[in-house]
Amino acid sequence: MRLVSTLTAAALLAATPAFAALAPGARAPDFTTRGAIAGKVFTVHLAEQLKKGPVVLYFFPAAYTGGCNAEAHAFAEAIPAFTKAGATVIGMSADNVETLSKFSAEKCAGKFAVASAGPGVVKGYDVALGKQMAGRDITKRTSYVIAKDGRIAFVHDDMNPAAHVSTTLAAVEKLTGK
Repeated sequence: MRLVSTLTAAALLAATPAFAALAPGARAPDFTTRGAIAGKVFTVHLAEQLKKGPVVLYFFPAAYTGGCNAEAHAFAEAIPAFTKAGATVIGMSADNVETLSKFSAEKCAGKFAVASAGPGVVKGYDVALGKQMAGRDITKRTSYVIAKDGRIAFVHDDMNPAAHVSTTLAAVEKLTGK
């Protein structure tokens, strides 16, 4: 009987989304990195993006994988709604800039930036998955809504990509009142 309870508890924990270390109200770590939009490489600086309004910073495990392709497509389709609500969307992964440049044009439809999350960014946002793919570390699928003041307003931490777009959009709309 004890084994059954332990297995049941383990199954429930496995089905429950992990919690990100950065809770609402925490200051989002600033960063500068390289990213791309529509295949064009540029420098991404969080503080500069926040001057325009809230930022949805969504981490994804790896470009060109099933869930990440679907999530990028869903965010691309929702960009008009995020723009209407006053937010900027930035995808982040530990992929290199060359890969992300192609991914931004192909899977993100050139509608939002994707940027390379180096070890400092991964650690700062507590998104290390603890697994590797093609010899490199990959990140959790965690979405942060960061208010214009640089504080975390909302966190969605779930490896299933299905609800990231809808929950972050609802959080942005609540934050901005738009």
